[in-house]
Amino acid sequence: MGTEAPGDARRVILLAGPSGSGKSTLVRAAGLPMVYLDDFYKSGTDPTLPRRAELGIVDWDHPDSWDRTAALDALERLCRAGRAELPVYDISADGPCGTRWVEVGDGPFVAEGIFAPELVAELHERGLLLDAIVVCRAPWKNYLRRAARDLTDRRKPPTTILRRGLRLFHEEPVVVGRALGAGCRPLSAAQTRAALAGHRVRRAG
Repeated sequence: MGTEAPGDARRVILLAGPSGSGKSTLVRAAGLPMVYLDDFYKSGTDPTLPRRAELGIVDWDHPDSWDRTAALDALERLCRAGRAELPVYDISADGPCGTRWVEVGDGPFVAEGIFAPELVAELHERGLLLDAIVVCRAPWKNYLRRAARDLTDRRKPPTTILRRGLRLFHEEPVVVGRALGAGCRPLSAAQTRAALAGHRVRRAG
């Protein structure tokens, strides 16, 4: 998928999937450099943020809560230069808390997040896309993983975490369908692990 950037082996592997599907864990196990697309969320004070009236909170699962342009530009800088200064987002504080330098070396790297499908078409057009995967797992497993993670990290008040978790549980088919429509290929966790391992071999070679 995509075409090789001239003179440059660095390309992006987009990893999508519902919240709690284990995307970050799979990438870490593969040993590939990783960019957290969640770090490109807008600040909680941004007036353009979409809101869910029934919950009285920002809809952090809507693409408009996220800075797509900044994410695209950062991934292109990494592909061209091999390093870039990226934001670090504190979900519990609803805003950025600093920056960090990310280096990806000379091979492919992973950009993971629920909004990864939003980048498929543009990265493909720019010749920077190597692969696009959506992790497909049983929704109940994602619900339990997500709740345990968010409660442990104290990302939001417990009531908000559980109510949001139930909504995401019911909306998972839509999330996966959107990723498929954008061009991501559906893989189980085991298949994703194998695919990333293959890209790791490609990187080492």
